[in-house]
Amino acid sequence: MKAMVFAAGMGTRLRPLTDSMPKALVPVAGKPLLQHTIEKLKASGFNEIIINVHHFADRVIDFVRANDDFGIRIEFSDESEKLLDTGGGIKLASWFFDDGQPFLIHNVDILSNIDLTKLVKHYRDSNSVATLVCSERETSRYLLFDGSNRLQAWVNEKTGEVKSPVAHRDPSCYKKLAFSGIHLLQPSLFEQMEKMPDAFSIIDFYLQYCDEVIITSYAPEGMQTIDVGKPEALAAAEIFLNPSKAIP
Repeated sequence: MKAMVFAAGMGTRLRPLTDSMPKALVPVAGKPLLQHTIEKLKASGFNEIIINVHHFADRVIDFVRANDDFGIRIEFSDESEKLLDTGGGIKLASWFFDDGQPFLIHNVDILSNIDLTKLVKHYRDSNSVATLVCSERETSRYLLFDGSNRLQAWVNEKTGEVKSPVAHRDPSCYKKLAFSGIHLLQPSLFEQMEKMPDAFSIIDFYLQYCDEVIITSYAPEGMQTIDVGKPEALAAAEIFLNPSKAIP
């Protein structure tokens, strides 16, 4: 199967570390974040990966090539001139997903215990064009799903902002889930993406079309995720990967 790793971000929340290195190469438990992601994908059967790059792009490419592409096919989608946001990044890399098969998107700064093979099976058993890995963790921004597990809207509980394909959807009527940064989607969505600008959010895209196509969630019980987006998250990430290092 094919996958895309989002590694183009500036990593501003990880400064000062990212003043001298790309976020993708920030080390956790002795390995760069990108290596953790690639190895997890490879172990789950993803043997063709494309990585988008922007900040310190050459260093990311050199790292992968120095490791012989980790024994699989790895390509790069160059966003050096302009960051295209999540949706625009997928759109630019659409040439890679030419086999008509669903593909995975994985943020480079997300560590999790999710079984990606079970995610793929869940997706194949569903009739959705996209499945978003979510959890019930507390946050200020939630995706909203109806009783049939279909995406309906998004809400920012701090500001009260609601996004949905139609006006006046009441957030209290839906189940609130937090998005993990991992999702599976069909290349058939590229047709709708052609109508979008060069740079756009994939979540905004899903919200724009969720009344036209079926977009669902996958929230397995016991799933744990760590967003390694801030320096203070690095210690927790170390323990997550090496539980024996936790203080008794």
